[in-house]
Amino acid sequence: MRKGERDLLLKSRVKAISEFYLSKGRMPSFSELCSLTGLRSKNAAFKLVKRLKNEGYLDQDEKGKLIPRLINRTIKLLGAVEAGFPSPAEEELIDTLSLDEFLINNPSSTYLLKVSGDSMAGAGILPEDLVLVDCSLEPKNGDIVIAQVDGEWTIKYFEKRDGEVFLIPANSKYDPIKPKEELKIGGVVIAVVRKYR
Repeated sequence: MRKGERDLLLKSRVKAISEFYLSKGRMPSFSELCSLTGLRSKNAAFKLVKRLKNEGYLDQDEKGKLIPRLINRTIKLLGAVEAGFPSPAEEELIDTLSLDEFLINNPSSTYLLKVSGDSMAGAGILPEDLVLVDCSLEPKNGDIVIAQVDGEWTIKYFEKRDGEVFLIPANSKYDPIKPKEELKIGGVVIAVVRKYR
């Protein structure tokens, strides 16, 4: 089985476990896990649980009971909304969506940070926003990164020119940063979360 097929199979199994968790209010037992995912043995279920733990989807307590982490609620996806001129729309259930599944490709290497400061305001990243960061991604020009520069952490655009790295703010009040001694990239920002109420 190829990687893409394995990933699709894993997502379908995560979806089945999530639906069980939502309907029953508890995680499945290992025998229920076999039924849900089409596995034929508890040994295969143990291997699946190990992978799901490594990927950050779930955990286990000291007794081996499954604990949900990224397996959680799904939200109704009702359609699209026009951001230009208003247009008539009808509410139609298209699908359900887990925000974790939508936003996160690499659960074991993804984390959240709360933003302070306004140096990325021009990129739509404001104080108190949460940024979702994937530390497994290699930064490319134009990516927004979390970086440690000469011992201090910051969030900026990544730019590499002639072999030198610059960290560019999205606010004209701030100057670009060129590391004097040390630069460590802590990850690439893949999403911004803002709560209005």
